[in-house]
Amino acid sequence: MRGAVGGAPGTEGQRPLHPAVNGHRGEPGALRPPVWPGSPTPLGARFRVGPDGVAGTNFALWAGGAESVELCLFDAAGTETRLALTELTHEIWHGFVPGVRPGQRYGFRVRGRWDPWTGARWNPAKLLLDPYARAVDGDFVLPPEVYGHVRDWPQQQVADTVRDDRDSAPHVPKGVVVQDDDDWADDRRPKTPWSDSVIYELHVRGFTRLHPEIPEPLRGTYAGLAHPAAIDHLVRLGVTAVELLPVHQFAHEDHLLRRGLRNYWGYNSIGYFAPHAGYSATGTAGQQVGEFKRMVRALHAAGIEVILDVVYNHTAEAGELGPTLSLRGIDNRGYYRLQSDARRYADYTGCGNTLHVVQPHVLRLITDSLRYWVTEMGVDGFRFDLAAALARSMHDVDMLSPFLAVIAQDPVLRRVKLIAEPWDVGNGGYQVGSFPPLWTEWNDRYRDAVRDFWRGALPDVRDLGYRLSGSSDLYAWGGRRPYASINFVTAHDGFTLRDLVSYERKHNEANGEGNRDGTNDNRAWNCGVEGETDDPRINALRRRQLRNLLTTLLVSTGVPMLVAGDEMGRTQGGNNNAYCQDGEVSWVDWSLLEKPGPRGLLELATRLVELRHRHPVLRRRAFFSGRAQGADGLRDLAWFTARGEEMTEQDWYAPTATLGLYLSGRDIPGRDARGAPVTDDSFLILLHSADRPAGCVLPGPPWAASYELVVDTSEEEQAEAPGRVHRGGETVTLPARSVLVLKVAG
Repeated sequence: MRGAVGGAPGTEGQRPLHPAVNGHRGEPGALRPPVWPGSPTPLGARFRVGPDGVAGTNFALWAGGAESVELCLFDAAGTETRLALTELTHEIWHGFVPGVRPGQRYGFRVRGRWDPWTGARWNPAKLLLDPYARAVDGDFVLPPEVYGHVRDWPQQQVADTVRDDRDSAPHVPKGVVVQDDDDWADDRRPKTPWSDSVIYELHVRGFTRLHPEIPEPLRGTYAGLAHPAAIDHLVRLGVTAVELLPVHQFAHEDHLLRRGLRNYWGYNSIGYFAPHAGYSATGTAGQQVGEFKRMVRALHAAGIEVILDVVYNHTAEAGELGPTLSLRGIDNRGYYRLQSDARRYADYTGCGNTLHVVQPHVLRLITDSLRYWVTEMGVDGFRFDLAAALARSMHDVDMLSPFLAVIAQDPVLRRVKLIAEPWDVGNGGYQVGSFPPLWTEWNDRYRDAVRDFWRGALPDVRDLGYRLSGSSDLYAWGGRRPYASINFVTAHDGFTLRDLVSYERKHNEANGEGNRDGTNDNRAWNCGVEGETDDPRINALRRRQLRNLLTTLLVSTGVPMLVAGDEMGRTQGGNNNAYCQDGEVSWVDWSLLEKPGPRGLLELATRLVELRHRHPVLRRRAFFSGRAQGADGLRDLAWFTARGEEMTEQDWYAPTATLGLYLSGRDIPGRDARGAPVTDDSFLILLHSADRPAGCVLPGPPWAASYELVVDTSEEEQAEAPGRVHRGGETVTLPARSVLVLKVAG
């Protein structure tokens, strides 16, 4: 069925631009600006001085296979003026419009064949967002008019083949022309080495929405994150980088809007150059760009880098039954991976579509976007959502793929921080440990091993040993270093740290999906009661487990990642998939700091981060060798049983609740900035996950004559080091479920 419904888009409501906007006359009797040839580069809308010193905006859109392109300009009342772009260079439609200045709202209409069976889905009735728009004004609400097909066609199995010719312009956001006038001359990037980094994953809105010291109009915004009250917390904690959940312009899914919910996390991008307008306190007619830049400057001034979580694997247009917002209407076959049945989309993301990164123009879109955020918006790196989808060639994941090759040679991008979420949902998509040098990776094997150890579910400690010491089994190849492992126990996706010790089952009923969404593999232990309880014994155990998990993370080799609020025991009530919870379920609850337990946890986290910054042995730039460093047989890394003896092969394969690791600071590989050897204190770290105390013999010489206790997680208050000194060879008592961090004192 290849029909269409609705009237063809006519000229009703179209009027010429006001003379103050364009300053030119077109046809007699009409105020319509001329369209000069302009340039095919750069893509997007760029305000500049054109021929004869006339100011205006150059518009350029790649639309391979299109028959024609119209530029649509909108005044403050929403009145539309359509201008044909007649110049075509290498599949790029372009033109320069004199008099169009920053603040002008615009979109495109693209004409071509409607033939979904071959993947052709052009529909000029749909106003399309410029993929290169620097700012977006308005919100995506997804009424039926924004769908290229008839969304409510009775036979849903063929609905995507029936064209809907109703005009979408009144219902969709518009791109905004933005002036590029910032040279960043006053900005100083922290340039923190990977090995010295401590990452803090946060949501711009959720981190600031309830902060009592941030003025109400700024809460939930870029300006709120730039506020001294927000930055002071980050500085006090000692993190070196914030990893922002997606801030590219995104849309809310139709199924959420129908349930009265919204996409909170933002993993539904539609504008790869535009800061999400919903996080702007100053306005959405381009002001969001300057506000974002000021936020970056404020964080840089505090020594904090800005890493963006980016979603280039799919867009908000979803599958064949999704809306037509941008790329689908520009060139569906050119931008998306299609199946052999071209009506359908190849979906390696679980979100309905996958960008066709092998295509040069798609690769250009992504790399142009990345460079823009580095050079013009000031960011310091990126975490790539479902990065394996970007590394696919035609079908399989390929570590020699065009995307990875382009990144490796790009003079801008190869110098910033690159983090892969090293999997997608397609066959062969799990690629932990496989990304090439320059890349770091979210290490979910670290997460799983640490969770399993502290809930008593590890059959042995072989895997845990690798994870605590930098995961050399995954990353010691191709020149990669321990900091290739981004170590985390929790992330935005899953339980919070407090929920990890309070729930064993997900409780996602508020999401409206019958608790079917979210993973069932939580590797959590509720300490005996599901959910909140007034039992003081269980609550004390939970607080201890929080201290154990935080301490393990922050003394492990690799780059630790904390999640906003975990340092003060934030809860989501057992919701492990709060992607649609834009409310108190997801927002950081700053009132927790009025309670002694959360304050104590924050103090411990602060002490541990500071300990890490002070001691290079905890943030090594090279893997441990395990070999003797001198005649005394002392090695850079050694593992001990509770008997104070070095672990044998048999010990690694045996169930155990107690593990000791010795980190030698005597000769750390590498040199300081002046070329001098790096030396440090040595540490013995004892992890004990059993529910009863146990005796443990501290290794004697040559490892140590004595040890000073630095951290004891069995203690509620950790504001000061315990300071107790123990002799080498002495038997100490490991409290039930605890970590002891001891510094070699002699």
